[in-house]
Amino acid sequence: MSSVAVLTPESFAEHRSGLRDEEITGGAPEDEAYIPTYLEAFPPLPEKGTPGEKSGELTGAWNRIRPIKASVITQVFHVPLEERRYKDNSQFGEGEEAKVCLDIMQKTGAHIELSLAKDQGLSIMVTGKLDSVMKARKEIVARLQTQASATVAIPKEHHRFVIGKNGEKLQELELKTATKIAIPRPDDPCANIRITGTKEGIEKARHEILLISAEQDKRAVERISLEKAFHPFIAGAYNRLVQELSLETGARISIPPPSLPKDEIVITGEKEAVALALARIRAIYEEKKRKTTTISVEVKKSQHKYIVGPKGNTLQEIMESTGVSVEMPPLDSDSETIILRGEPDKLGPALTQVYAKAKSVMVVEVMAPAWLHRFIIGKKGQNISRITQQLPKVHIEFTDGEERISLEGPTEEVEQAQAQIQEIINDLLVKMDYTEVNIDQRFHRHLIGKNGANINRIKEQYKVSVRIPQDTERSGLVRIEGDPQGVQLARRELIDMAQRMENERTKDLIVDQKFHRTIIGQKGEKIKEVRDKFPEVIINFPDPSQKSDIVQLRGPKNEVEKCSKFLHKLIADLIENSFSISVPIFKQFHKNIIGKGGANIKKIREETNTKIDLPTENSDSEMIVITGRRANCEAARERILAIQRELANIQEMEVTIPAKLHNSLIGSKGCLVRSVMEECGGVHIHFPSEGSGSDRVTIRGPAGEVERAKKQLLQLAEEKQINNFTVELSAKPEYHKFLIGRGGANIRRVRDRTGARIIFPSPDDPEQELITIVGREEAVRLAQKELEALVKSLDDVIEDSMVVDPRHHRHFVCRRGQVLREMAEEYGGVAVSFPRTGAHSDRVTLKGAKDCVEAAKRRIQEIIEDLEAQVTVECAIPQRYHRAIMGPKGSRIQQITREHEVQIKFPERDETAGADPSAQENGDASPEAEFVPRKGDIITICGRSEKCEMARAALLALVPVTVDVEVSYDLHRYIIGQKGSGIRKMMEEYEVNIWVPQPEQQSDVIKITGQVANAERARLGLLDRVRELQAEQEDRALRSFKLTLSVHPKYHPKIIGRKGAVISQIRKDHDVNVQFPDKGDEQQDLITISGYERNVEEARAAIEKLVSALEEMVSEDVRLDHRVHARIIGARGKAIRKLMEEFKVDIRFPQPGSDDPDRVTVTGLPENVDNAIDHLLNLEEEYMMNVTETETMAAYMKPPSRGGGGDDDGRVSAKGFVVRDAPWNAPGNKAPDMSSAEDFPTFGAGVAPKQTSAWGPKKF
Repeated sequence: MSSVAVLTPESFAEHRSGLRDEEITGGAPEDEAYIPTYLEAFPPLPEKGTPGEKSGELTGAWNRIRPIKASVITQVFHVPLEERRYKDNSQFGEGEEAKVCLDIMQKTGAHIELSLAKDQGLSIMVTGKLDSVMKARKEIVARLQTQASATVAIPKEHHRFVIGKNGEKLQELELKTATKIAIPRPDDPCANIRITGTKEGIEKARHEILLISAEQDKRAVERISLEKAFHPFIAGAYNRLVQELSLETGARISIPPPSLPKDEIVITGEKEAVALALARIRAIYEEKKRKTTTISVEVKKSQHKYIVGPKGNTLQEIMESTGVSVEMPPLDSDSETIILRGEPDKLGPALTQVYAKAKSVMVVEVMAPAWLHRFIIGKKGQNISRITQQLPKVHIEFTDGEERISLEGPTEEVEQAQAQIQEIINDLLVKMDYTEVNIDQRFHRHLIGKNGANINRIKEQYKVSVRIPQDTERSGLVRIEGDPQGVQLARRELIDMAQRMENERTKDLIVDQKFHRTIIGQKGEKIKEVRDKFPEVIINFPDPSQKSDIVQLRGPKNEVEKCSKFLHKLIADLIENSFSISVPIFKQFHKNIIGKGGANIKKIREETNTKIDLPTENSDSEMIVITGRRANCEAARERILAIQRELANIQEMEVTIPAKLHNSLIGSKGCLVRSVMEECGGVHIHFPSEGSGSDRVTIRGPAGEVERAKKQLLQLAEEKQINNFTVELSAKPEYHKFLIGRGGANIRRVRDRTGARIIFPSPDDPEQELITIVGREEAVRLAQKELEALVKSLDDVIEDSMVVDPRHHRHFVCRRGQVLREMAEEYGGVAVSFPRTGAHSDRVTLKGAKDCVEAAKRRIQEIIEDLEAQVTVECAIPQRYHRAIMGPKGSRIQQITREHEVQIKFPERDETAGADPSAQENGDASPEAEFVPRKGDIITICGRSEKCEMARAALLALVPVTVDVEVSYDLHRYIIGQKGSGIRKMMEEYEVNIWVPQPEQQSDVIKITGQVANAERARLGLLDRVRELQAEQEDRALRSFKLTLSVHPKYHPKIIGRKGAVISQIRKDHDVNVQFPDKGDEQQDLITISGYERNVEEARAAIEKLVSALEEMVSEDVRLDHRVHARIIGARGKAIRKLMEEFKVDIRFPQPGSDDPDRVTVTGLPENVDNAIDHLLNLEEEYMMNVTETETMAAYMKPPSRGGGGDDDGRVSAKGFVVRDAPWNAPGNKAPDMSSAEDFPTFGAGVAPKQTSAWGPKKF
């Protein structure tokens, strides 16, 4: 039994008080610092000693804690095979039993463990608090054990004693016996109590209920204590004797079940009956006690279950045939002794039967390595199932983790099964081998691969089985089993994979998603360059739909770090260059800003280093968009505005207009302000942003036009101010729909007469009664007067009636009175009352405002006329088209019913209709002789005659047809698109279904199915797409021209340029693709150019021109003191870049740690190289003077070294925490060295100083 100690508040308080008693009193005064002893400061834990041994005084504080009783208990009980609810043993621990146990653990908080016995019985161990264990036990019995039920009859007046106060007795009884006890209600005449549960639990509950009843029975109750061993003789075989006694005497006899350790037998009933039954029971007991004797026999515990038999039937058989009682030891006992009790001459036959039952089954164990078990069982148990099918009485059990296999069954069959299993084992030992390899658990998922790709490949390639432990096992042991040679090969490959991953690292970069496409570049060109630069690093961008900013890098540690730094720098440049600004420029000046041949705009772009986008010629937009660094964008904007100012007399003016009028002046989608701008020569009018609260409106343009626009704006504002008179009117919300009228007819009449605008509240408005009237004051007043008169008339409630034929009543009241509800909403809340069903009255009552009642009567009369004019029309359409006609969720049918005000009913689906041989494939109308409508084809339409015909025509128009389109098989995959996106888009756009033949058919016919109009549009759209694809194919063929150019590899970096700038420009200018050889290629001098033939020739000429210029260049070394390198390079290399551009040379500085740190290489044309070297030497001379001065000053300013010790600075070291009588104060002991890293280790490690290079600090 496991237990958990719980520290209660009482025991904790006692512990505290015990410690207080041990506090030392006396000593130093309270106002002085008290120095504790070492043992007081650090009391030792009590040592484990003998029970009678007393601990020393020092442990008294700990011994005062009161021992705490265990609050957790453990109960074990057994469910036999025949009483198990779930008997599927194929996956023990994974089936319904495990799910049920998990559910019970969550509900009750108890811990449950299941185990399977050899006899397939279920052993259950429940651990937890007493209350939780009892609840869990009850749940387990109810859900895992087969349930039986029985009834017990006791007097109705005794039921309340079984229930107990607040039902406590009943709950206790249910928990104790693990049963469900149903007691009839007080008003129920039935007196039977129903018990549901296991057989054993029912017997216990029945016994307890009868005892409770007997105690309450005032007639007669007798309790007689007889030895438990003689109870079977009183009960008789199968309880027949006690039942006969009860019938004979009329008394109720309650004998405790064998599982209940009670000697007491209770007899209740009439006094004479109880006395007679008591005498009979005593006589039986005395006779059996006198005549019977006992013998004890030893039988293996494993054989006991065969003696007991299912539900104890074997013991009852022995009792019936021999009259001998067989007493079995409890299941949880280790005893193997069985006692037979009976008359001496009957003991022999009984003993023979016991031995026969015990030896009817044989148990044998076969030894085999545990790893071989699953191969012995075979795939899906096929090996073992062959044996069990031949020998069905043999039970074979494999014990997990052990090397033995148990066989149980009849002797002869067990021997045959043993021989067959041994043969399988011998065969497998020759053919199979296994090995185990330890691989770090973090690499397991990579070994498995995506969807098991890696591990499945290894299994198939080497014909082995690989077992990788689950994450929960926290084990790195990978087991390989199979063919000996394959096992070794698979082991070597797994170890190689693990070693590769050991050196691998994954790093996540946070990159704003808006930059992802820029980094990737068009068709992935830019990211390809990055991947070429870092070939060992895998760069993964998230899917655009995920809206994620995480970019993942994976590869060797050093390469990942380099790639990360490179990307950080790239992103920093992108962020800096992504500022954007829009400049409004009059359309007529755009051509001047562009300049002749684009000279002006090109110059502004180059000098400001910005990207400038102008709208297309046919666009109405006047906005020029500038993108780049903020300062550069501002400079470009000023230059563009300066050009506009030079070309025209541009004036800017501000006008003050109240902010509340701005929206009305702008108009719907800006139409009003746009008309003003167009009328006034295209001036620009800018309103402040909504919510800013500003009244200032800016007008910019030619001086005269600005003045005109100002006058128009002020005039419009004045008109809006006059027309903005507002009045609010209050009316009940139920009147609103009536005031608006059907289709807005009533409110439209008021608007037309008065010219005022009337606004009703929306459903979300807090004030639902307020109606707002807007317009000129006189118009608003007139509209207000009319509406007030209408509202007043609605407040006068009248009651009226009309005659409606009873056959039409159902139409108004069906669907929970939907028609009446709609009428009440539409006509000011008028109440319409129809007579009750069965009243045989045709009088309908209307109550409400007079106008509303009259309008409602007219509406009812219209509905009746419609109902009387209704006809039913049948429309025959083959059933296979019904679903297509209905549309998604019946949308098409709903639209037809709304438009034509009819009701459409489809027939029940006829399953036999699908195999109609005469069905027309395209849904074309068939001749009457060919298409014979059946019941399942008829669609019924109800409504007015003319509307039914219109609805019928609409239905027939929805019948789908199929059109065949000839499209070359080679174009099918382009029409389908990536993951079917192309074909899906066409189907959604044209509302048709498009069927493309399977690739293996190689058919050119594409089928389009849908409505006639849609199918035709789809056919034309498909043909247009085919023409586009054919044009693309022709263009691809023209673009596929290739040419190779031989250039010495030493010139390749110069042709590529810094960050690929030179080659990118060539690609852009000539619209070609230029491919350089990879590192491993044999011909390192070949450059491949592809594109249109003319463009390729031009690109080749450009590269050849560049190479000829490079061949004229020379390289010279110059020695410059390494201390001035950083000054020459400048911040972020700005100074050296400027110098290289000025002299048109390339300057290379040595790497940090170089053997010759002063050597600088200059490359370029001879004249340029000489000029650059002279300039560098002049810079060195200038910078060295500063370096010498700085070093001299530093030598004078350096403070003297701090030598020697002592406390000269006047500081006194802290005293620290002091104790008396410490172990190190004893003679021969040494105090601990607080400066020792071994005695007092430090946490963490120091940070090494960062190294700087000649280029200055690194920027990330």
